[in-house]
Amino acid sequence: MKSKTNFTGDTLMKDDVIFLDKFHATSEMKSFLEQTLREGARFLLQQAVENEVNEYLESMSSRTNSEGRKQFVRNGYQPEREVQTGIGPIAVKQPRVRDKNGFTKYSSAILPKYLRRAPSLEAVIPALYLKGISTNNFQEALEAIMGKDAKGLSAANITRLKQSWDQEYKDWNKRSLEGKRYAYIWVDGIYFNVRLKDDRICFLVILGALPNGKKELIAIHNGYRESKISWTEVLENLKRRGLCTPPELAIGDGALGFWSAIEEVFPKTKQQRCWVHKTANVLDKMPKSVQVNAKKAIHEIYMASTKEDGLAAFETFLKTYRDKYPKACACLEKRYDQKLCLR
Repeated sequence: MKSKTNFTGDTLMKDDVIFLDKFHATSEMKSFLEQTLREGARFLLQQAVENEVNEYLESMSSRTNSEGRKQFVRNGYQPEREVQTGIGPIAVKQPRVRDKNGFTKYSSAILPKYLRRAPSLEAVIPALYLKGISTNNFQEALEAIMGKDAKGLSAANITRLKQSWDQEYKDWNKRSLEGKRYAYIWVDGIYFNVRLKDDRICFLVILGALPNGKKELIAIHNGYRESKISWTEVLENLKRRGLCTPPELAIGDGALGFWSAIEEVFPKTKQQRCWVHKTANVLDKMPKSVQVNAKKAIHEIYMASTKEDGLAAFETFLKTYRDKYPKACACLEKRYDQKLCLR
């Protein structure tokens, strides 16, 4: 809901209701994560082809030309190209190798010359980049990305890559948050299509919006979606790294263990349940024949211009559907005060 700006120069905090214009938490979080995963995928593939070239040159280091110099040397990069994946295009630059004798032409087994599509990349990148996998299982994962003919990574190469990924995540997870102030945070426990040792474990994700509207990925940790302990560990980690100002508003699914955790770690943060989840739960209790109109009516509640208009739309929904669909209306009314986060 919209009203006058509460903070000078800010565009997100409102006098009567804290509201994010036209924002759907689940889809926005997915989009932001996909962008992050694309960056991770690009980093992964670039490192892999760099290490593959280095290993190839090392294996050829004993060969020399007629002048006694190394026969095989690096020779810049080929033009950048994009590999299409399930999470969008990923730009990669293939290193060139020059044979001074002109007889051998280097070809990457990881990034074949005409490769333009990797259809199932999104299924394994989260585990590769954020979690890491064992050396013994890497070839299988690589085949899932590049196809059954994927080759080119030795055990030593894989180990170096994994160490690099682990270190980058550790450094990112220790970065200072001093001086940060988040108007909103969105939280969710996200399961990826990758089998982990414990199927209950997911990635606990927190996204944040600065007062100027810029969004940042704040935290990604392994944990249990409904566990207060797991979420408390995530929030306490943020606090130790300098996040002293409580976020103004937290948005998420009502089933998360996050809510119990934030009441202890950041008790001043206001809470708002996600309208995407609530809408789906309400519509699930109604026949398909009325779901289109019911969905529009729900949108009128949280997309209203003022608090009064939103409450009026809420009452209209109840008057329209309560007699025929009492369970749907009861679901909408449940914790309604936490849906609009009135100030």
